[in-house]
Amino acid sequence: MENYSSTPLLHEVLEGIMDAKGLEIVTLDLSEIENAVCDYFIICEGTSNTHVSAIADSVERRTREQIQERPWHVEGKEQSEWVLMDYVSIVVHVFQRETRTFYDLESLWGDAPAERLETKY
Repeated sequence: MENYSSTPLLHEVLEGIMDAKGLEIVTLDLSEIENAVCDYFIICEGTSNTHVSAIADSVERRTREQIQERPWHVEGKEQSEWVLMDYVSIVVHVFQRETRTFYDLESLWGDAPAERLETKY
């Protein structure tokens, strides 16, 4: 992934997702999109409520321990069908597959360059 190491926060978010074996990881680069809410969307999925919650916890732990960053806001942890973690410049979306398909953020932001991260698990 070309931008994988472009910022320490981006790197640690992706590492946190991979630590918890997040699936179908996609980075949308919104930095050149006029009026975008942030620079990057990171989208991934888990297989269950427990997995989605574990991915979000892993991202939060990793960013706190490695670079002393905490999300400004977190939503969705109660149901863990879609957890949104707002780090201001990066917004992390951790979905269950059905919820990801329904909201289809990749299509909504289809004009943003997207990169899929290959995982080895």
